[in-house]
Amino acid sequence: MLSKMLACGKVYISESRNRAALESIERAAKLFPEAAIVNKFIDDTYNRVGYTVVSRLTPKPSQDSCPLKDAVFAIVKVALETIDFELHSGTHPRLGVVDHICFHPLAHASLDQTAVVAKSLAADIGSKLKVPTFLYGAAEERGRLLDSVRRELGYFKPNSGSILWSGGSKSESLPLRPDAGPTQVSPTKGVIIIGTTHWVGNYNVPVFSTDIAAVRRIAKHVSERGGGLPSVQAMGLAHGDGITEVACNLLKPNEVGGDRIQVEVERLAKEEGLRVGKGYFTDLLPDEIIERYMKLSSH
Repeated sequence: MLSKMLACGKVYISESRNRAALESIERAAKLFPEAAIVNKFIDDTYNRVGYTVVSRLTPKPSQDSCPLKDAVFAIVKVALETIDFELHSGTHPRLGVVDHICFHPLAHASLDQTAVVAKSLAADIGSKLKVPTFLYGAAEERGRLLDSVRRELGYFKPNSGSILWSGGSKSESLPLRPDAGPTQVSPTKGVIIIGTTHWVGNYNVPVFSTDIAAVRRIAKHVSERGGGLPSVQAMGLAHGDGITEVACNLLKPNEVGGDRIQVEVERLAKEEGLRVGKGYFTDLLPDEIIERYMKLSSH
């Protein structure tokens, strides 16, 4: 049972074009052989990379040290040292160099165990790296949601035109008190949000149009917040020449999966007179992640 007690941390970094920085980040993670990067998803248009880091957990993870926390902390540290948030530009919203970290229990691990890892990591980032850090989900005492933290911090409002997020925050003050770290934000680093939830799927559907307003209408009607599919969050984001994506978070992917998202986006796009491509997940499925980790850890 102990060998199957696994957890993963999804680490989203606001950079995909600086390959030297990404190589440095990946070298730092490899210093912790008990943890492994099992998936890497690069999106050059969004200027964003997502790493899925996996490790075994003990029944009672230490707040001082565990391979998963140590590997993710190393990734964060090197990312902050090699990437300047003020130089960032992309079509995906973000709040910092390391925009978001989410821990998910896998196999026989629990939310409580991964919450210990998340809270310990947040404390270390706040105290050692001096970055304002916010908690959500099972890692936060009230269980507040990721999108509510993002909304208060202005995540959903582009700061350069109608489709582009460019540079860091122009203000050093924060509208929300961080759970760890300073109350002032560095424009070169931004802030970090860390949480713990059950598995969340990320499914994006390309729409062959540059009509961002139309695609945002589709995204709104797909999302639960807009009266659409339950447990689905969606945004309309520019994504390359002639393409805008409906980017979705599936909070309960076993109940509402990518197939239902696909059908609903196609239906709504048809009403707008727009064509839709085949959607895709940005990460492996949990069983695939476990299988890949077990193969990597056996070498």
